[in-house]
Amino acid sequence: MDKTATAQTVQQLWQAEILPSLQDFVAIPALSPSFDAAWAANGNLDAAVEHLRAWITKRNLPGATVEVVRLPERTPLLLVDIPGTVDAGTVLLYGHLDKQPPVGGWAEGLGPWTPVVRDGKLFGRGAADDGYAGYAATAAVEAVRAGGGAHSRCVILLETCEESGSYDLPAYLEHLDARLGAVSLVVCLDSGGMDYDRLWLTTSLRGLVSVTATVRVLTGGQHSGTVSGVVTSSFRVLRQLIDRVEDSSTGEIKLSSMNVEIPADRAAEARATVESAPGTVISAIPFAEGVRPVVDDEVELVLNSSWRPTLSVIGASGLPEPENAGNVLRPFTTLTLSFRLPPTADADAALAEVRSILTTDVPDGAQVELTRLEAAGGWNAPPLAPWLRSTLDTASDTVFGAPWRTMGMGGSIPFMGLLAERYPDAQFVITGAVGPDSNIHVPDESLDIAQATRVTEAVAHILDAHANA
Repeated sequence: MDKTATAQTVQQLWQAEILPSLQDFVAIPALSPSFDAAWAANGNLDAAVEHLRAWITKRNLPGATVEVVRLPERTPLLLVDIPGTVDAGTVLLYGHLDKQPPVGGWAEGLGPWTPVVRDGKLFGRGAADDGYAGYAATAAVEAVRAGGGAHSRCVILLETCEESGSYDLPAYLEHLDARLGAVSLVVCLDSGGMDYDRLWLTTSLRGLVSVTATVRVLTGGQHSGTVSGVVTSSFRVLRQLIDRVEDSSTGEIKLSSMNVEIPADRAAEARATVESAPGTVISAIPFAEGVRPVVDDEVELVLNSSWRPTLSVIGASGLPEPENAGNVLRPFTTLTLSFRLPPTADADAALAEVRSILTTDVPDGAQVELTRLEAAGGWNAPPLAPWLRSTLDTASDTVFGAPWRTMGMGGSIPFMGLLAERYPDAQFVITGAVGPDSNIHVPDESLDIAQATRVTEAVAHILDAHANA
């Protein structure tokens, strides 16, 4: 493959074709169904799918079919099937088109549905997570052909339910099983790295357990001067229950089902990551003045965020705003507990242990109700095949001028666990353009355009190498 022609094609596509269309995509408020109960009626997910369908169709890739797949009562899925120039199995390239909610607090001149290009970045919700993926996958295939390279059959799969846990995806994978055939390589463009200086591969993803716990002690609020000291506090009971699962002084999770032995190769990768990008673990985190990370050792911070369980309280109810708070012993307190699990932990077993601990021998006989229960397994990548490792070496040096590195991601991508079970012999390339300042899920989300361009070029190298392996 002519690497110069490949690089020029990618760069031209990004500047002339991708960036204008991606800006239009940002303007579509395609909220994931968990954040838009009326998604079907509102039509924004359909609009996002149609936007990408139209753009990819206009690329006129030889023999390609571009299809919107719809199962009853499920979010739509865009499937692009591109015949290969050689037969080396199916390459599945993944991304998603649904978005996180807008949230407030965007910087002046920026907004979730207002695309703005500034200082080499495209700002707006869905730019980095994960609207660019379908464009990058398509451009990588075009670039291989433009450079005279080879690629096997490529199937681009863009779902619209990822930010809601990909609950529709298993049904689609089952429905499309025969059509997908033998998948030998999975390329996921829903990840990133710790800097913009190199190609990053995600080698593990944490799992998730989420529970909304309500502790109720009264049928209605009572004057605190009358009943405090007689009726237990729902907040205190919930605090005691949380103490059963987390050491409040260290953040250590006490549940055996959530703790695993960290593999030696992943620990070594964490050390290499810190050596390659010192300081980046915390550099993009907006600490309040005077606040420090939980430990000073950056390697331990990497392992904390990739291979150790954690608890975050992400929601609350039953607590009035301070300016509206009266002297009332409240009838209930509700907290949503979000546990991140090590990649190899059993999420179902962890959820069962959480349920048992939070509902057994509850102090003072308080009522406990658990709702919105969720369990999702993590993922640990299989060993890299020799052809893929050597290609990563070459591509990272050619495209980035620096060695590639790996990282464990603290978040989850449900799709990976599903595919790992379905295609146990496939190779996995989990990468992307998200960087330490991309602000996905929060205000001022942005895509580094140069990094996205380089990642697209690297994927083209991988497709060509896979076809010739």
